[in-house]
Amino acid sequence: MEIHQLRYFAAIMDEGTFTAAAHRLHVSQSGISTQVAKLELELGQQLLDRSGRRIRLTPAGKAVLPLARNALAALEAIKHTADEFADAVRGQVRLGMIMGCSIPAFLDTIADLGHTHPGIELSLHEGYSDDLQAQVLAGSLDLALIGYAGSVAPGLEASIVIDEPIAAAVPAGHPLDRPNLRLGDLRGEKILCLCPGTGIRAAYEDSCRRIGIGPRVDIDASSPVALLRLTERGAGVAVLSASSMQGTGLQTVPLTDAATRARLGLVTRGGQHSPAAQLLRTRLLAALQA
Repeated sequence: MEIHQLRYFAAIMDEGTFTAAAHRLHVSQSGISTQVAKLELELGQQLLDRSGRRIRLTPAGKAVLPLARNALAALEAIKHTADEFADAVRGQVRLGMIMGCSIPAFLDTIADLGHTHPGIELSLHEGYSDDLQAQVLAGSLDLALIGYAGSVAPGLEASIVIDEPIAAAVPAGHPLDRPNLRLGDLRGEKILCLCPGTGIRAAYEDSCRRIGIGPRVDIDASSPVALLRLTERGAGVAVLSASSMQGTGLQTVPLTDAATRARLGLVTRGGQHSPAAQLLRTRLLAALQA
């Protein structure tokens, strides 16, 4: 059994015909047919049903195909790892990030990439999460770190980094600094939250609607830090994720009836990615999920 035979077999099922698979792999149709026949002979099982207009898998083929894909993926991972050590990964990567992102692990990974892989040209774009998703789908970004609530846009694959409930930030001694705080308890207070198009804003608004409250925001900003500084100065109550409030002098008060959680995730389009984009994605996930 040879690896190219498995590659041909998988390509036939991806494309649906020997002709299309041969065109994708830049080999002759007869060559693909011969090699797959040799694979079937070696395994002692027919993998493809060639009797109809479209090739179908036999029961044996259905069992073998996922194993073949796993073997091909493992081979690619071995090559990719070896390339990393050889500093052979090159190319351009277009990375998006949420507005005001200051996550140390994220920034450290970006800075370190320039030292370990100078052949990778990285361009960084800041924006709101909804816009970043649209840019990844359109192909103008390779991947993006976004905040979102619920699920991402169809056609995107998301790796969740943070999944947490929203909370209220108030100064110590504030009347709302108490257990069992509910969204309805925020009536009468000025609400500070991130701008529309962000995951935390979406989580807050969806949580309000779920319990029949019209979501209201009096002051919005693109940076959690700005909202927290305003809260410290008595401008109102900030509604953010718990992790964004760490390291401040404010009290983090859970909102017990906020059903929709805020998520932070790394999104890419489905399908294949360049070695440079895959390398950065792997490193970012390792750092952010540690």
